[in-house]
Order: sequence, then C-alpha cells, then structure tokens
Amino acid sequence: MAEPKIIFEDDSIIVVDKPSGMSVHADSRSTAPTLVDWLLARYPDLAGVGETQRLRDGTVIERPGIVHRLDRETSGALVVARTPQAYARLKKQFARREVHKTYRAFVYGVVKEDRGLIDKPLGRARGSGSRRSVRDPHGTLREAQTAFRTIARTGAAALAPASYIEVFPKTGRTHQIRVHLAYTHHPVVGDALYAAGQPLILGFSRLALHALSLSFTHPSTGAQVIYTAPLPPDFVEAERRLAS
Repeated sequence: MAEPKIIFEDDSIIVVDKPSGMSVHADSRSTAPTLVDWLLARYPDLAGVGETQRLRDGTVIERPGIVHRLDRETSGALVVARTPQAYARLKKQFARREVHKTYRAFVYGVVKEDRGLIDKPLGRARGSGSRRSVRDPHGTLREAQTAFRTIARTGAAALAPASYIEVFPKTGRTHQIRVHLAYTHHPVVGDALYAAGQPLILGFSRLALHALSLSFTHPSTGAQVIYTAPLPPDFVEAERRLAS
C-alpha cells in the first residue's frame, strides 16, 4: 500500500492525500494500520483533538482530528484538524454544507447525460451492517443529493462501455456517491459492494473513486481555500485507455 502524502499543513490543519486501501480510522473488522495511526506517529499533538466514536458493537475508537472520512478503497483529499478550535470550526462547516467536495470516478456503462443531479434519500439496507440503499431501507431515510458532469465516455458498442465523470456530493452520507451511481445503473468500476460480479476494466484493481479536491474556509485565517489531490497513476492510465 502506498503511503499518504501531505498536500498542505500549518498550525491549524493538515490536508492529506489518502491512498486507496487504507482506512481512515480503526473499526471492528480490521487490524491493518490506519490513516489515524500514520498521523499520530508524525503529529502526536493530534491526540485528544476531536471526539471518539462508538461503533455498533459497542467498541469506542479514537478519531483524533478527523472531521470527515473517505471509504477505505477511495483515494484522495482529506482535511484533519490540529486544534480543538479548528476541529469545531471545520465540523460546523461540514454540518452547514459549506465544504465543497469534488470527486472523479470511472463508472460502468455509457452515461447519456452531460450533467445531472441524483436526489434520492438513503438508509441502511436490510440485512447488511455497512450497505446503504435507496430502496427498502432499514431505518431512517436521510436526504442525499449528488450532482455530476460527464467528462468522457466510450461508444455504446464498446467491448466494455464506461464513462468518466466528475461528482459533486451536496450531502455527506455513508457510501452516498457509490449508492447513487449504482441506482442510476452506472456503478463505480471495481465496487465490490454495489457492483458485485462486474469485471474490472480500464486497468483498475480497486474502487475507481478519487476525492479530487476540497474547498472550505480556513478555520484560522478565514480565507477561502482549495486543496487538490493529484490523480493517482491508475486514474491517469484509465484516462488514456478511455481516450484510445
């Protein structure tokens, strides 16, 4: 697994480029090293910043500085708070939907629309602890909106039809992008949970979802900032394959 990379850091925040395959924090299913482990080894001052989280099995885990998360197989930009003040201000921005997130994804099939908005509430899928659904949810439905634009697509007669899209989640629900795209019959390439049985294409060996950029108000300076995680090599190769 690749190491995380620092995109930006100062006394208030750290912005990292998280590699695919690394969980943000511990859970009850894996003992593999996490982004939190990596951060604490380099920034011990993070200890005690933020809040703990109680998992469904009752386990309490530490989440120092973590104000949002990415799925384990998703790569890309993630901001971490270094102080309690920065944590509180960033949490408030996320809660008010003032943080603007941009993702890139390769999906199965030819997306016909150049732009679109998927507006479907999400809930826990019946019979699964991690899976989410817009159909027959188990529990409370929560509002979820995902905008997108199509960057490129193969021809409809291609051996492995696929599209390359940019995604703008308006809300931040668990698995939101993955569930919404699967709902439109264009699941993310390599999604073992929502596209089970689909072949890996375009050279991917993992979930083809990358958190490209984050834009928010800096918690100390008040300036509007944007940080970008460069496209990883497998995305660059997939762009080349889609264009050929």
